[in-house]
Amino acid sequence: MDLAGWLDYQQRVHPRAIELGLDRVRAVWQRLGAPRPAPIVITVGGTNGKGSTVAFLEAMLRADGKRVGAYTSPHLLRYNERVRIDGVDAGDDALVAAFERIEAARADVALTYFEYGTLAALMLFADAKLDVALLEVGLGGRLDAVNIIDADAAIVTTIDIDHQDWLGNDRDSIGREKAGIFRAGRPAIIGDGSAPRGLLDAADRTRADVRIAGRDFSAEVGRGGWLWKEGDTELALPHPTLDAPCQHANAAAAIAALFALGDRLPWNPGAIARGVSDARVGARLQRFASAPELIIDVAHNPQAARVLAEWLEKHPARGRTVAVFGALGDKDVRGIVDPLTEAIDAWRLAGLANDSPRGLTSTALGDLVQGVEIAGAHDDVASALAAAFDGAGSDDRIVAFGSFFIAAAALTFAQARALPSHGQCR
Repeated sequence: MDLAGWLDYQQRVHPRAIELGLDRVRAVWQRLGAPRPAPIVITVGGTNGKGSTVAFLEAMLRADGKRVGAYTSPHLLRYNERVRIDGVDAGDDALVAAFERIEAARADVALTYFEYGTLAALMLFADAKLDVALLEVGLGGRLDAVNIIDADAAIVTTIDIDHQDWLGNDRDSIGREKAGIFRAGRPAIIGDGSAPRGLLDAADRTRADVRIAGRDFSAEVGRGGWLWKEGDTELALPHPTLDAPCQHANAAAAIAALFALGDRLPWNPGAIARGVSDARVGARLQRFASAPELIIDVAHNPQAARVLAEWLEKHPARGRTVAVFGALGDKDVRGIVDPLTEAIDAWRLAGLANDSPRGLTSTALGDLVQGVEIAGAHDDVASALAAAFDGAGSDDRIVAFGSFFIAAAALTFAQARALPSHGQCR
């Protein structure tokens, strides 16, 4: 099978799209020889900010000359984006070869789509002779497939309400699940200065070397740059190109992990500064200079929506701001919409039923969105974007957000129209 065939097959092997637990994936990993992806592994979990934190780590380490692998999810345009080696996406042939080895080893073990991908990444990283592997948690932490690897340092970025069906209905419960990536005696970086007690207590129970934002390290942001501090160590740094306030916190957590690993990774302030400037990640307030302007963001839960609202309010459009919005059925739609009611003038609802079994139709979405101006309801994202552009003035701004599916379709739309990228804000 080619890569597309393998990915289609993987979605049919296990009866459920999501099935948390380590027994299945660990059993197959051991049959494959239990390959460790790199001498140093950093695992990154949290509700939001995982992808950006991995991007900061990757850029900082590569600026220091390290050979780095990064495993992230979900992808935007191509599955290959999930596995990067030395800054390059894995090729189709390499992924197919890894999947063939996994299939031969799994026998009667039913793996999920994500478990296949995790094992493939671990194998490709092990073969690549990396210095450092960066593993992004897919969902939760304790029972996520990447947690079969004992991380040398682990980061939890933020804790907020999301994926309640699997993680719990409050921040304490969610925090306890995410603390599962910490290991005894090893650095455990908590980037959320207001972390819930559930996360803090669980971290203490692991007997990890816990370092908390605001207590053990800090980010002091000024007009011309910012200062990272831990103990007597200070770094004067440029602002991230990823430019929302939350990105200083993400970068600070990444730096704290590198500082904690200082006995195994040389401390290189120059490389850290270059990494802060160089880090990029798609669809995090990614801007396209056009008339109207297009902004694409993956914000898909209430915490991310609050960050998006904060940025929009600080950077008002000259004209109207129009949302192209869609969501999955297990998301807190009202919690996403409410923070943005003042920042967005009109909403175009995009159905995602054709993109995911969990995708809401525009009709179902409309039933959940009350008290805002609905400019239109559309069966798919491309139709919603086309209508938004047709109805917008040159001074207006269109913001496409609510799901990775929205972001992916919007990026495809921007490419098809050859809209010039204007950089990123978060």
